[in-house]
Amino acid sequence: MNTDIKALRFDFNDDAKEYLHKKLDRIHNAESMIVDLLITLAKDKEFSAEAKVNFNWGVSVHVKESDFELRAAIDKMIDKLEAKVNKEKEKKQDKRKSG
Repeated sequence: MNTDIKALRFDFNDDAKEYLHKKLDRIHNAESMIVDLLITLAKDKEFSAEAKVNFNWGVSVHVKESDFELRAAIDKMIDKLEAKVNKEKEKKQDKRKSG
């Protein structure tokens, strides 16, 4: 899995990087199915956390969340991302069973 993390308009310090990587462990079980994971963190009036996942069967999933605190935005984004990844994983397993 290729992971690309970008931070726009704020200093993405080591503590925040460590926090994000710790949270990404939640989708570790689907790592073999993910080709690319692109994460963009930005700060305007509030922080936004955005992720795009490209699966090895050609499906892409996009999630975006925002909050006034960076960690809260990351938490919300990871919650949505984990749900979407699990849903795609289940869809793929269902197709294998029925196909």
